[in-house]
Amino acid sequence: MNAAKRLEIFTRFRAANPSPKTELEYTTPFELLIAVLLSAQATDVSVNKATRLLYPVANTPAKILALGVDELASYIRTIGLFRTKAKNVIATCQILLEQHGGEVPRDRASLEALPGVGRKTANVVMNTAFGEPTMAVDTHIFRVSNRTGIAPGKNVDIVEQKLLKFIPKEFLHDAHHWLILHGRYTCTARKPQCWNCMIADLCDYKDKSPMPAVV
Repeated sequence: MNAAKRLEIFTRFRAANPSPKTELEYTTPFELLIAVLLSAQATDVSVNKATRLLYPVANTPAKILALGVDELASYIRTIGLFRTKAKNVIATCQILLEQHGGEVPRDRASLEALPGVGRKTANVVMNTAFGEPTMAVDTHIFRVSNRTGIAPGKNVDIVEQKLLKFIPKEFLHDAHHWLILHGRYTCTARKPQCWNCMIADLCDYKDKSPMPAVV
């Protein structure tokens, strides 16, 4: 993979989807933070189903804190690891109120100090809520980066650093959305849809899947 190919890949992504968005539903940085926290080892669809019930009732740190762990858990019980996540959300709300005036901090150190918030979650919030050119490497981005050759690496930290280095700056803000969507719907884990891929001719993946036969 060379610079010219990477430039063309992201040029095509942008042409096909000029303003990519997260599939998590939110209206404020706090709602996004909680949604991303809940999305660990869960699908965006399952998180959205839960937050559609939760947010009309409680969508601020004070309101969610007032629910308490057990009542919050009842709203998110359809999400994996919901009890642990409920405890983390309540603890996060407490810290936001006590240390940040109820606002979501913009800096990485403060975000990663929140219970249940790791580097990936912090990157998503910094990028999506605050417009920072960060790269949140999830399983989709890790797979796509390695399979295509855009930014191969043995772990998510290496892939993140390579993506930040190799992706042209004009594409950095939206790049993680394009890569997630590409991995979720085209470059899927079990059966990549190479026959329906807009970057197949630029990709380093050798075992490209053919178009399925029509029965």
